[in-house]
Amino acid sequence: MSSVNTAIQLSVRGASAASTCGTDLAKGPWEFDLAAALDGVPGYGPGASVADPAPPSTPRQAQIPQEYKDASAEELDARIIAAKAALGDRAVVLGHFYQRDEVIKYADFVGDSFQLANAAKSKPDAEAIIFCGVHFMAETADMLSGPDQKVILPNLAAGCSMADMADIASVEACWAQLEEVYGPMDAVDAEGKVPVIPVTYMNSSAALKGFCGEHGGIVCTSSNAKTVLEWAFQRGQRVLFFPDQHLGRNTAKAMGVPLEQMPMWSPRKPLGGNDPESLEQARVILWHGFCSVHKRFSVAQIDKARAEFPGVRVIVHPECPMPVVDAADEAGSTDYIVKAIQAAPAGSTFAIGTEINLVNRLAAEYPEHTIFCLDPVICPCSTMYRIHPGYLAWVLEALLEGEVQNQITVPEQVTVPARIALERMLAAKP
Repeated sequence: MSSVNTAIQLSVRGASAASTCGTDLAKGPWEFDLAAALDGVPGYGPGASVADPAPPSTPRQAQIPQEYKDASAEELDARIIAAKAALGDRAVVLGHFYQRDEVIKYADFVGDSFQLANAAKSKPDAEAIIFCGVHFMAETADMLSGPDQKVILPNLAAGCSMADMADIASVEACWAQLEEVYGPMDAVDAEGKVPVIPVTYMNSSAALKGFCGEHGGIVCTSSNAKTVLEWAFQRGQRVLFFPDQHLGRNTAKAMGVPLEQMPMWSPRKPLGGNDPESLEQARVILWHGFCSVHKRFSVAQIDKARAEFPGVRVIVHPECPMPVVDAADEAGSTDYIVKAIQAAPAGSTFAIGTEINLVNRLAAEYPEHTIFCLDPVICPCSTMYRIHPGYLAWVLEALLEGEVQNQITVPEQVTVPARIALERMLAAKP
């Protein structure tokens, strides 16, 4: 099975019947780096998040040397392999499940953001950690790695539109408004619970993880969200969950929290668009954020899969909207999806609702099964797709010359409280 990138190139040239969500996906990411520099407007690039507005603070990538843009795939392959061999144990390459195959082939570890953060911790002697993922993941790796280790993001423009939907200023403003409704946030009731416990998803900035650490809160992953909410409910009357509304809603609903007790907080509206009475009754306050990849999946796609493949097993990521999760057979993290396919009897059929690069790779790795993506349109994560072998070759060869490109560094005043929230997450085992 060809890679997603190859399928996109064939589609754009009219050499296949497959469709994509944008012909610009066939271009080199440096073209979008240049466009952002010339027009002064940051963006996430082609793919699922192309229409999401990027804040002015969105990191931008300067142009890499022309030789890396002009090099063929074969030339880049040879240069990356040679650089990795020369660096040896001095450098470790981490690859997220959603990376294109042309990058993931060089990863020393492959996994989700949580697994890769742990992988970074497992290599304390590596001088450099090259994180082929997105910005918030590299931040987490920096906070959990050793003080002398350098964390590198090959393309600084590889951000995350969901993570950007909740910024520290908006969350602090929300907290101040909630305090007007609930009173002092450190006051405890007869059960010893405070009014609100903040919970941030891993897919958030280091600043928001630090906010949770400072205010008695915690970080969650899609794997341990239920355990984290249980932890929070033991300590607070309610939870403020950001930035992904869907993971929060789907998890709390499965735990028996009524939908009417899960108001949405829209950061641009007073009280998030709610009245004090609904906030008083709330158990989980959901931030108005979402993943544009998982927002593409629909109940209609599930119905079509069931009609065409009787007995199909539909598994979707909990970042999908609630109707999609309800219509699926199961919902789980990327690691859950991988393990479900690994454990299935030969001849199983799966319709998967998560990022296309992972689904395509699973279909190739497990040919004894029929595995396909619910969304028939090839539409990868815009920001993961900003990582290209040219950028990886550039940062690796720079290390050989003693230069550290694109280092991600989290200030100590953020790292200290963020580590508290991350350690609480690590202790919350499902």
